[in-house]
Amino acid sequence: MTATFRFAPSPTGYLHIGNARPAVINWLFARKLGGKFILRIDDTDAARSKPEFTAAIERDLKWLGVDWDSEEFQSARMDRYNAATEKLKALDRLYPCYETPDELEMKRKLQLKSGKPPLYKRADHRLSDADRAKYEAEGRTPHWRFEIAPGEIAWNDFIRGQCVYHGEHLTDPVLVREDGTFLYMMPSVVDDIDMGMTHIVRGEDHVTNTAIQMQIWQALSDTAPPQFAHLPLLVDAAGKGLSKRSGSLSLQDLRENGIEAMAVTSMVAKLGSSDAIEARASMAQLIAEFDITHYSRATPKFDPHDLEFLNGKVLHDLPYDVARPRLEALGLDKAQLDGVGEAFWSAVRGNLQKFSEAAGWWAICFAPHAPSIEDTTFIEQAKGVLPEEPWSEDTWSAWTDQVKAATGRKGKGLFLPLRMALTGLPHGPELKYVLPLIGRERALKRLNGVTA
Repeated sequence: MTATFRFAPSPTGYLHIGNARPAVINWLFARKLGGKFILRIDDTDAARSKPEFTAAIERDLKWLGVDWDSEEFQSARMDRYNAATEKLKALDRLYPCYETPDELEMKRKLQLKSGKPPLYKRADHRLSDADRAKYEAEGRTPHWRFEIAPGEIAWNDFIRGQCVYHGEHLTDPVLVREDGTFLYMMPSVVDDIDMGMTHIVRGEDHVTNTAIQMQIWQALSDTAPPQFAHLPLLVDAAGKGLSKRSGSLSLQDLRENGIEAMAVTSMVAKLGSSDAIEARASMAQLIAEFDITHYSRATPKFDPHDLEFLNGKVLHDLPYDVARPRLEALGLDKAQLDGVGEAFWSAVRGNLQKFSEAAGWWAICFAPHAPSIEDTTFIEQAKGVLPEEPWSEDTWSAWTDQVKAATGRKGKGLFLPLRMALTGLPHGPELKYVLPLIGRERALKRLNGVTA
């Protein structure tokens, strides 16, 4: 049997870093096993599901490098859910309930007051035909609950180990609302059965759902339920949970703020595992390293500062052939890139935190730039021993040795004024690489205090 996985987002908001983690882990697991990965859009909530969010989900996944073998929409599968509803009714596992929310809350309070767990069980709320007729005469429309059978519900979780629930301790869940629309619980199972799901990797907030859904699965199908892995949910650096409304943590915002896709995938693929979080060059590398048993039950923390640091590492290792079209997209001169592009990229990439910063360093190297000179006497002395061209990576060292000999300066007192005069900034890429790009003519003008 082909290993089959799915990622099933609801198109009610933008994907955030917390969503990216199960998406990437499911995809890596599927590709590691040579299996299938299905994107399932859980859009049964017509009021909140928006096509623009579906498009954003697809765009974000493609940006991450997560592709899919097929895409399914729950809104197109209502006939299957209706058929499953009728089957559960025929099996006498789906039963009508007529209580209003206020009445349910009152029953819940009474159970708690009497020291009982607030469970809704058919045995405790069985209606006679007369009761049903009375409610319907009042104009009430039932919602439908699934009857959970008593007994042990167990599975061996990839992350949590042996999980055991008892049906008598679980409340009978509502599967169908009064208006005939479906809650999450049953459509998800019907889809997983129909699509041949063999593995389900999702957040630990679904653990109890899994116990219930295993009984729904067994009622609807003779096939074995899939294997499960429940990931601890990400929290932020302060220990608070993430959500679709976590602002700048949406994948769209991260992308627009200059975060690299491989920085995101390198991080979320390893968060919560025993593996070191390090920049990776490709998804293929992450697939080769993937092992579901490396994840633990400990709650992983996501810190945006760690992601920014990782982002820089991804850029520092980015090959020129990958960077070249992106440099052109920044507006850098194509003809000039043909001549010095690779040398420029090698010079500046180690100092980038975001790719867009390359445009600033291009301007410093090749566009008119105002120098920053405070000690004119020292700069005059330095200018007097400026080597003739041709220049190479050795020129900076040769020049500063001569400046040191002429002025007696060393360390920061020697290097910082020269950097400020040439680039206008107190920090940046090594000048042994930048100086040949600036060139003698432009360097001399800047040492003369001229914008060049």
